[in-house]
Amino acid sequence: MDPVHEIGRAGPGLVFPGWDAPDWVGAFSTTRAGGVSRGPWGMADGGSGGFNIGDACGDDPAAVAANRARLLGLLPSAPVWLRQVHGSDVLRVERSPGEGSSPAIADAAVTASAGCALAIQTADCLPVLFADSRRRVVGAAHAGWRGLAGGVLEATIEALCAMGASPATLQAWIGPGIGSGAFEVGMDVRHAFVDADDAAAAHFSPRPEPGKWLADLPALAMRRLAAAGVTEVASSGLCTFDDPQRFYSYRRDGRCGRMASLIWIESS
Repeated sequence: MDPVHEIGRAGPGLVFPGWDAPDWVGAFSTTRAGGVSRGPWGMADGGSGGFNIGDACGDDPAAVAANRARLLGLLPSAPVWLRQVHGSDVLRVERSPGEGSSPAIADAAVTASAGCALAIQTADCLPVLFADSRRRVVGAAHAGWRGLAGGVLEATIEALCAMGASPATLQAWIGPGIGSGAFEVGMDVRHAFVDADDAAAAHFSPRPEPGKWLADLPALAMRRLAAAGVTEVASSGLCTFDDPQRFYSYRRDGRCGRMASLIWIESS
């Protein structure tokens, strides 16, 4: 499990990838700590201090704006936000967006431009970050079960390879998401994976209730990455559902905030 590094008691809590990416790569995931949101978007007890960066989950817009301003202070530029729809479309980013730009509909983004901070929002789904060890290209993908089964990771890898990367030289990091002991699903989810790959059945454990399973989403992501040729994969090992003090979880709480996972190329 990767360690969680928190920047002071007054600053946002951050999780940094435990991978061997080149030193020109900047990346981290936020936690729920270090902002100004309260209630369901605040800390676990509902008090102020939540670092919700999601602007479509019911939080006070002023609080979200304040949290995003704090986030901006940790980045080289305004983040490239996406309107995530659990699909597999990938946005190629050439430059940082202007202030007030509308997010593109996509569930992944890639860039070769220095200073462009790609952002993925999650509250149980997996954030998956990519960096190539030879070419200066990075990517970020939002991988819930629908996107994962629909090929969002493969689409992101394909987009990175179109920019000069190679599966053999790509590194991937799976950030905080719902763990194998918390993600109960029905037969539809199991079929979405097992019908295309019989061996994926190993990552579903039956529950006492007929037709219910526990799905190991990180393991399914690793399997998809390996099949696409990406073998340098690290995982945070952090479960959003099991750690209410540190993470938002939609499956656990319903109404809640969102964390952000970001990656960028440092300016030389």
